[in-house]
Amino acid sequence: MKEERDRQSAAKAEAAGPADGGHGGRMRAAVGSEGGGIKDDTDSLNVAVIGAGISGLLTARELLREKHRVTVFEKSDKLGGTWVYEPQVEEDDVLHLDPNRSIVHSSLYSSLRTNLPRPLMGFSDYSFEDKSYGDRRTFPGHDEVLKFLQDFATEFGVTKVIRFKSEVVRVDSSDGVFVVEWRTMKVGTVAEVFDAVVVCNGHHTEPRVADDVPGIKDWSRKQAHSHNYRVPDPYQDQVVVVIGNGPSALDISQEIATVAKEVHLSSRSSNVKVSRLDGYKNMWQHSKINHVYDDGKVVFQDGDSIEADFILHCTGYKFHFPFLSTNNNVHVDDNRVGPLYKHVFPPQLAPRLAFVGITYNQGVLFRMLELQSKWVALVFSGKILLPSEDEMLVDVYKYYQQMEENGIPKRYTHTLDFKFEYVDWLAAQVGFGIEDRLKEICRNLLRQFILSPNDIREEFRL
Repeated sequence: MKEERDRQSAAKAEAAGPADGGHGGRMRAAVGSEGGGIKDDTDSLNVAVIGAGISGLLTARELLREKHRVTVFEKSDKLGGTWVYEPQVEEDDVLHLDPNRSIVHSSLYSSLRTNLPRPLMGFSDYSFEDKSYGDRRTFPGHDEVLKFLQDFATEFGVTKVIRFKSEVVRVDSSDGVFVVEWRTMKVGTVAEVFDAVVVCNGHHTEPRVADDVPGIKDWSRKQAHSHNYRVPDPYQDQVVVVIGNGPSALDISQEIATVAKEVHLSSRSSNVKVSRLDGYKNMWQHSKINHVYDDGKVVFQDGDSIEADFILHCTGYKFHFPFLSTNNNVHVDDNRVGPLYKHVFPPQLAPRLAFVGITYNQGVLFRMLELQSKWVALVFSGKILLPSEDEMLVDVYKYYQQMEENGIPKRYTHTLDFKFEYVDWLAAQVGFGIEDRLKEICRNLLRQFILSPNDIREEFRL
């Protein structure tokens, strides 16, 4: 039965053919060795990579360098993940409460610029500093980043192993191997067996809303999530409350203020005093919302209140792996994906299942993703051995305990900010470090952001 299933899987993969961007007849559905051992480093693995964003492109590049056989599954018709701009939005379910809604992957707004300078957005052997596609600003627009990633994928042969318009609907590890089911409009659903899987599907698609605000579920006026923000036009002459205080909340609220009657930016902190933002006549900063009422009234914890037309949630995103079946060996709890050893390997399924790109808010994000992908590729090749399952679990739960002792909420498990301990650890594993210059740029960026958060792109100096 097992051999027949493998034969059928290979036949289906061949039937899909190069039209879907895959390997066609060259692809085979190889079955990995039973159990959790690592193959000899001379034996290549058949690896499925889910997602063709930055993490997926880097992971595919490193796996190819290690002579593994790679298939990247990308449900859209373009590579680049979150850097692909889509003007359409999810209009039918503005708060994304329906799991069966028609999902738009992109969360980019039209005017978005990077919040990291060019030196921090390149890779060790493929710099972004010396490339320009018409936008030479230190903090370029999203089009510039997408073109850079497209060139990267072409340069390293990654584009050739991407199956576009191929959505992964199930990954099942229950047999000791990985059965990956994927579907296309052309072929339907196909099942293949892989030796290993790397999940790189990103975390800017499943919105997290501030549904814990008292009264917000009974709000009778308009509300949406920043996932569906593209241009400020819908907010013309509106009184808008923006919930959130991250980079996107600042960017979007400032842009909306150019057309809105008023913009009120609500921080999650209860210690913020109401104040008008410098340089804006119609924009105010507030503390957390105390209560909203169905007649449009919004009351803040600072005691101020307004009558609003629109509430915009700039409240981040949730990790979401609807395709992953692991018998609860990997689960998401309050945005903690776990247990994951060093944010990458689930101990019970290591070393053949890995996640790249779970960590975020890191100044050297692009280099960190490169290091994670190198680590995964070297582990798959048997050149780096992981600790035992028990040792990895001990490490994970020690990390959780340290977070609890320091009063860090669970939802920040994978938030690293501008600290370098983790990337230095990764660098030590793969024998490849991050230049001191990049770390200093990160420190300088943080210092200048604290001094001038609203004008950081214009004021920042390398």
